[in-house]
Amino acid sequence: MDLAWNLVYDLLEERGLPGDGLEVQEYTGIHSWVEDPTRYTVVHSPTVAVLFADTRTLDAIVFHHDLLGADDPKSFFRL
Repeated sequence: MDLAWNLVYDLLEERGLPGDGLEVQEYTGIHSWVEDPTRYTVVHSPTVAVLFADTRTLDAIVFHHDLLGADDPKSFFRL
């Protein structure tokens, strides 16, 4: 997970989002679902949310509560 988490740090920096120095443990919210052969997962802290497709990091955004329980959580992200 450490190697994958470095990609998250790179993405956060690229997007200009807070998160430098955050530990994996600070990302407490997880929402996961399957579409066709792909498992999507949103992992979030109180400040940012990161979208994964299977094990690939796709995008990161500022976290907001509208993301939780959304019909299409992917629509909040740039794919």
